[in-house]
Amino acid sequence: MKKAKTKKTYEEINERIRKGKAVVVTAEEMIDIVDKDGIQEATKKIDVVTTGTFAPMCSSGAFLNFGHTSPRIKASRIWLNDVPAYGGIAAVDCYIGATEVVEGDPLNSVHPGEFNYGGGHVIEDLVAGNVIRLRLEGYGTDCYPARKHEKNMTIRDFRDAILFNPRNAYQNYNCAVNMTDRTIYTYMGVLRPRMANATYSTSGHLSPLFNDPYYRTIGIGTKIFLGGAQGFIAWWGTQHNPHAVRGENGVPMEGAGTIATIGNLKEMNPRWITGASILGYGVSLYVGIGIPIPILDEDMARYTAVKNDDIYAQVYDYGMDIPSGIDKSLGTVSYRELRSGSITLEGKKIPAAPVSSYYRAREIAGILKEWIGKGEFLLGQPQSHLPSVEMPR
Repeated sequence: MKKAKTKKTYEEINERIRKGKAVVVTAEEMIDIVDKDGIQEATKKIDVVTTGTFAPMCSSGAFLNFGHTSPRIKASRIWLNDVPAYGGIAAVDCYIGATEVVEGDPLNSVHPGEFNYGGGHVIEDLVAGNVIRLRLEGYGTDCYPARKHEKNMTIRDFRDAILFNPRNAYQNYNCAVNMTDRTIYTYMGVLRPRMANATYSTSGHLSPLFNDPYYRTIGIGTKIFLGGAQGFIAWWGTQHNPHAVRGENGVPMEGAGTIATIGNLKEMNPRWITGASILGYGVSLYVGIGIPIPILDEDMARYTAVKNDDIYAQVYDYGMDIPSGIDKSLGTVSYRELRSGSITLEGKKIPAAPVSSYYRAREIAGILKEWIGKGEFLLGQPQSHLPSVEMPR
């Protein structure tokens, strides 16, 4: 007689979390459980699988409301620690982007530029509770007569500080090499000539969207670990592309899905929101994200047991092809190869290193597991799913 398939609901899993009875494991642990017990038993036994990633995520930033001044000002030009912020929102609202560079930076006029400070560092300083110098300019109106204002502020002095990132947690990404005869400086790090090294940027089988390739549980309203606090998925991210080429396991073999994230910056931790200086390229922001995946059925158990052996990335030349807008893959490599520290391409063994942190990703998955285990974090059921392709049956 055929066994009935296990089905669970968000409500059932959340009730188990409230009672302290939920069985929660990390994505790494789920691999071993499925290998040992099989899909059916793992589905019955496990309620939630936690994931994690910690990497530079350029499409990030923060909405800030710095409150009204006396006399009032309609701020049209805004700087935080001399980093320009966008003021075209309202009188005392602004948005600071992670990749904005401090005013007066020599940029790449002295190549390669060091890019020592920018928007990502301002956001980290805010989260750390450091003093920020706010500078405002306005053109003057009857209701907002002031034309200039300066003051020191910490994050507690801002009325609102909201992290809002338009594109985070890419579902797969390129492996980068350099086929030219010169060293190049890219957002994927320093790439030496003639394919002397390769870089990549995901946490492999710990990465959130690899564990739910068709976004069945990852959607608008999903509650997540964001920067050390509880945050949410606000929308699909910019450049979201569910139609990427996929393997037989459903996992995209190139850049695919993305998420837009939102959370209270005042609750975050600088260990998980960290400014980055990328030599010869610019500034960015390391963002820590973890997503809990509910094991609703056997499909979700199967997806969350994905291994680095079965996740693949495309290799691209960042020396000529990428700058020229040519998307020509030089080959495909598994994350097992990448994690081993070297790949083989065109018969050549090439050292490989991540620009993301696997150690931090593992730590995030562990923290999220602990929060759920203590009943401090309930699952948020998506109110709408991200655009996806049909899941094969």
